[in-house]
Amino acid sequence: MVDESGLAARLRAALVGAGFTYDGVAAALGTTAHTALSRNETLPGLRATTGGTPVETLTRLWLLQATVPVSRVEQALPGLLDPLCTAGLLERSVGEVRARVDVRPYAADDLDLWVASDLTPGLDGQPNRVSADHVLGISSAATSLAQLTVREPVARSLDLGTGCGVQALHLASHSDRVLATDVNKRALRLTRFNAALNEVADRIEVREGSFFDPVADNQFDLVATNPPFVISPATGEQLVYRDSGLPGDRVVEHIVRGVPDLLTVGGTAQVLANWMITRDQPWDERLAGWIDGCDAWVVQREVVDLPTYVELWLKDAGLHGGPEYHQRYDTWLSWFDEQGAEAVGFGWINLRRVLTGDPTLRFEDWPYDVEQPIGPEVTDLFTRIESLRGWDDDRLGAARLVARPDLRQETYGAPGAEDPSEIVLRQQRLVRRARQVDTAEAALVGACDGELTTDQILAALGQLLDQDPADLRASYLPVVRDLITEGFLDLS
Repeated sequence: MVDESGLAARLRAALVGAGFTYDGVAAALGTTAHTALSRNETLPGLRATTGGTPVETLTRLWLLQATVPVSRVEQALPGLLDPLCTAGLLERSVGEVRARVDVRPYAADDLDLWVASDLTPGLDGQPNRVSADHVLGISSAATSLAQLTVREPVARSLDLGTGCGVQALHLASHSDRVLATDVNKRALRLTRFNAALNEVADRIEVREGSFFDPVADNQFDLVATNPPFVISPATGEQLVYRDSGLPGDRVVEHIVRGVPDLLTVGGTAQVLANWMITRDQPWDERLAGWIDGCDAWVVQREVVDLPTYVELWLKDAGLHGGPEYHQRYDTWLSWFDEQGAEAVGFGWINLRRVLTGDPTLRFEDWPYDVEQPIGPEVTDLFTRIESLRGWDDDRLGAARLVARPDLRQETYGAPGAEDPSEIVLRQQRLVRRARQVDTAEAALVGACDGELTTDQILAALGQLLDQDPADLRASYLPVVRDLITEGFLDLS
């Protein structure tokens, strides 16, 4: 039996000594080879790492999945070759060593971390069939969730469906305790190892089980989950990291309906998800039916047509070009048609549990670039919603508001026209929202410098525009409420 905790500590020391960090690997590979590796092409990296330094050796061994001479591995990982082989991380032949598990550096929260997972499939165009219990490494989805997650200090957090434990490592940086769950035993073993490798094993507990079963009667201040959200008929071979075993988008619905019971009052849940866009119901109306007892901010970041979606996941499963490809493709599209689906949406579901008052549900289509990490906007938006809860028109009218400092006004119109045909207010940071406004709204925002109350500004605008002040107030106080909620105006 290998002492994996002790082995992780020794491996960490060796990785640090070798300079096997994200920056160290990027420097060893160079920009061109590093970019090629992001496309799963290894040849430029192999050409760039022939010097035999420890960081080059470990890069070839783990990231490039090349065989490496025993002498080089013993130099880079002194005294660790045999223990790592016994633990199943490496495999040794007569004179060479190859990786059986991936170990790669990861830069997160201003820290150098390392993450062990199963080997990246499909390098250099090789077949990418993986086992049903494959443990995915650092994916674009995992990175997206990490950038979305709020980072305020909390007592207890949950990584639901932890995989290799990437989210748990992030959560450990600002949580007293982290619970990481998964139905995949191999994933839990790797999460334990990664917790020890990154010196946070005292804060991360792992539990085996499906969905909410391991955490019944528990409550958390923060839940982050990148569930197996692939929308499929749930037939054929299932890959644990992407297939839930539930048909359609039922897994996301199940999580969204059930997670409020796990949250403390004011607690936050954040879900990276796919959902079906159906012919007979708007996507936001459909998802709103899943949400209860929480403020919600749901953002649809991308819409994918059904053939593109099916092709993506069939290729991910290594079926492209195989004998089953066309049959699986046709079956999947036929099933989508039976469900009344016309596309698939991808995005964020953010929930904040409320104790009293009517929850606020916000749905946005926003496929444009945002500033990363975007987590601070999640916190700020929910704070703005909570601050306005219960405010009547008189309190809103008495508020002294301030336009956010990064706000810019854009005007559009024909050359030489007396008035612009379109006015847009645009945020420069975080979500970078853009809002088309009329002349009165633009003037209102421009006058918000904290000196005058909202009522005073609206009264002045009424005189300037020759409009009845009462009518202007009735029309624009709801607009002011939206401007605050969306972050265009701040409460001074």
